[in-house]
Amino acid sequence: MVEIEKLCFSYHQESPIFLNFSWSIVQGERWSVIGPSGCGKTTLLYLLAGLRLPTSGKINIDGAQLTGPRVSTGLILQDYGLLPWATAFDNISLGLKIHRLDSGKVTRITREWLSKLGIDAVSSHYPAELSGGQRQRVAIARTLALEPDLLLMDEPFASLDALTREELQNLTISLWESLFSTIILVTHNIE
Repeated sequence: MVEIEKLCFSYHQESPIFLNFSWSIVQGERWSVIGPSGCGKTTLLYLLAGLRLPTSGKINIDGAQLTGPRVSTGLILQDYGLLPWATAFDNISLGLKIHRLDSGKVTRITREWLSKLGIDAVSSHYPAELSGGQRQRVAIARTLALEPDLLLMDEPFASLDALTREELQNLTISLWESLFSTIILVTHNIE
């Protein structure tokens, strides 16, 4: 699924963050990348998402060299990345609308994910009206509604309380088992 070959990357003229880094990931595997803040974990996700390009080396996903963002890669950000002026329903349906699905299908898929993630009751609420756990569920639903084959998660549980964090970790595992997406999660928290 993912082949990283002799990847090198640095910001501007700084020391390299990655120097001849290689890594192979098989379809359906789950990986956690653990390291302290500032060691390049988020940069790795941005490279895998095609939002940054290597200085040298290459990244192949499904046999094709990555030259920019790809439709079937999902990225869940630490700060949720929700539009503050859009309801939970509208945030989840955003990607589906961008992909020009008909409105009936958008509504059906969005409602399915609201239900799967247990946030039906807050579908008309705005991000500022949601708890951290609810915001993270909306971000997860928005990404999974697009059925990505590669799911990248950047510190997705960092700002949550212990009970919500454990609940969402278990949810992520159950979703992986049902969707069989490849998941790469970066965190500084070993737990």
